[in-house]
Amino acid sequence: MSKATVTVAATALLDQFISELKTIGDVQRSIPQGYMPTWAERSWFSLFEGHNEALVFGIVSFALHQGVYYGRYLPYLICDYIPAMHKYKLQPDRQISNAQWWKCVNSLLVSQIFVQLPMMMFFLPAAKMAGFDCGAPFPSWFRVAFQVCVFFVIEDFYHYWAHRMFHYGFLYKRIHKVHHEHTAPFGIAAEYAHPLETAVLGQGTIAGPLLFNYFIEQVHITTMLVWIAARLWQTVEAHCGYDFPWSASHWLPFWAGASHHDYHHMAFVDNFASTFRWWDSIFGTDRRYQDYEARRTAKAKTE
Repeated sequence: MSKATVTVAATALLDQFISELKTIGDVQRSIPQGYMPTWAERSWFSLFEGHNEALVFGIVSFALHQGVYYGRYLPYLICDYIPAMHKYKLQPDRQISNAQWWKCVNSLLVSQIFVQLPMMMFFLPAAKMAGFDCGAPFPSWFRVAFQVCVFFVIEDFYHYWAHRMFHYGFLYKRIHKVHHEHTAPFGIAAEYAHPLETAVLGQGTIAGPLLFNYFIEQVHITTMLVWIAARLWQTVEAHCGYDFPWSASHWLPFWAGASHHDYHHMAFVDNFASTFRWWDSIFGTDRRYQDYEARRTAKAKTE
């Protein structure tokens, strides 16, 4: 392929992206003729009617992100002020100071507004170009649940290797070390990271839907929102610092949970996966954790 051909193709893609970026919502275009939309579908498409679609989708995505992220953290924050709940803390001897907490929050807001929000604003045009379904009808809840489960598996595999890469040499010293400032993590520390790490690891969240859409079946844009909410729910739990008897890891043996990732922050090694335990088990990066966890749980039973 000649340089001129590549240039022409790149220019055409850029023009298409800019065109999609300027698209104004039109209900008639989104709902097939003769189809009777549900209340949820009518409400969804009314948000875009007469407005820039990319802008509206970015705002909706950002509002969803902030609501789930901080809302999921709220129960853990409340537990921090209930002494009876402290017995479930994974590292009860390590406390987060007010200065550390506010530094985390301030850094998060800067990253979420200036790094993540622009990515959300550009996602809808890119999704349309990739072939995502953006119209009616919405997919069934069964299909949404199935696709989200597959996305978790893909993201977990990507995260394992990308995260492991960030633990080598200058990548750790210059980038990933920011995330490891918190040796005893708390819920909202999940996204406390260097902007470059946020961008790189964030590709795992996008890769699953894109690959699934290309190789298996079409993904609806609303499924992407459900996936984002589910991923946020999981990552806040992984960083929460609590191991409750009802935590998912106690009834789903392959679920990593808080104890799995908390060890990673405490020891700075191993347990690189985000959601599941199997990659660390297969590649032997959980052996020290298994020894530590056996001692921790045995001690907890005697107390």
